Amino acid sequence: MSAIKIPSRRLDSIDVMRALTMFLMIFVNDLWTLHDIPGWLDHVGAQDDGMGLADVVFPMFLFIVGLSIPMAIENRLKKGGTTGGVLMHIGTRTLALLIMGLFHVNMEHYYPEAALLSKPVFTIITTAGFFMIWLDYRREWNPVYRKALTLGGIALLAFMASLYKGEEGAEVRWMQTYWWGILGLIGWAYLTSSLVYVLFRNNFTAISTAFVFFILFNTGWHSGWLHSLEGIRNWFWFSQDGAMAALTMCGVFTTLLFQKILQSQRNSKLLLVVLFITIALLILGFWLRPLGGISKIRATPSWILICSAINVFFFGLLYYICDIKKKAHWFSWLKPAGTSTLTCYLLPYFHYSIFAMVGWSFPLALRTGIPGLAKSLLYSFVIIQITGLLEKISVRLRI
Repeated sequence: MSAIKIPSRRLDSIDVMRALTMFLMIFVNDLWTLHDIPGWLDHVGAQDDGMGLADVVFPMFLFIVGLSIPMAIENRLKKGGTTGGVLMHIGTRTLALLIMGLFHVNMEHYYPEAALLSKPVFTIITTAGFFMIWLDYRREWNPVYRKALTLGGIALLAFMASLYKGEEGAEVRWMQTYWWGILGLIGWAYLTSSLVYVLFRNNFTAISTAFVFFILFNTGWHSGWLHSLEGIRNWFWFSQDGAMAALTMCGVFTTLLFQKILQSQRNSKLLLVVLFITIALLILGFWLRPLGGISKIRATPSWILICSAINVFFFGLLYYICDIKKKAHWFSWLKPAGTSTLTCYLLPYFHYSIFAMVGWSFPLALRTGIPGLAKSLLYSFVIIQITGLLEKISVRLRI
């Protein structure tokens, strides 16, 4: 088959979808501060069959990671990069995400009674270490100064890790991998999907097969067919259930699908194809519902397929608005969340920790019902605007 040409230009729809997803992620992550809000906004319980808005946001982010993989890798190769260099880049990005995810998931088990530092102080210093290591330093800055800050950040994280005390039941423990945290899960999914793309490049059939394989792997796990792999789950994270890789590969598949249709000069059929795939994924998702129900926490096949359907449809809609109708400026108020996404994600760690240290919170009236939801929406907007201000002075993370 003929090769699919991946465009070198950045698609506005990807940045806009990333920004909207980050806006929603900050919003749903702030719901824990509220009272008396609609249940459909929050996460559904581990044993429940269903999903709320919060259960859709993380899969959307994984999908966006997949959307970006083909263009990021092809652009790096077009600029003279080698396959070895690409693999090194994938490895360093994955390592960064795993390190941050490891710290974040251990913050959930932090045991201040046994630790030297309070949890807010530990969180602030650790997050500052992330900024020191992965700040996108200006090229005109003194290389010695840049290297000193980076090495200082590494030493700081190592020191904070040495001070860490966690609680596991009645036992005081050091840092554990647990479920790797949000950033860690993104790291594993990014690694798996990137390696698949490097192996098959723009071979649409192979990428489609990989997407289906991960769904089948997850289905097999929940069916009990793959429980013989239980012994290696802690050594090969992919064997956990394949869900995160499936959601990310859906993004890779979608990018290649769009380019395949656009190259064939059948632009008018693009939205029809998007609608067909959306309906097909929804039907398959609800058909598999008896196999564990719809559950984000248990990462069931139905949840993967329904979220994939939502992601494909949403991206198709944004592609039409932003790249065909050229209306990306409608979302300019969200732009920093799409271009400095990691910075935007980490800023609330400073805010929540500072508020915890001083013992202050918003009045109950502003954290209840409709006023509370308005507060969380405004909070998400403010975090994005702060991210934009930091971006203007070249304070943004890049991995």
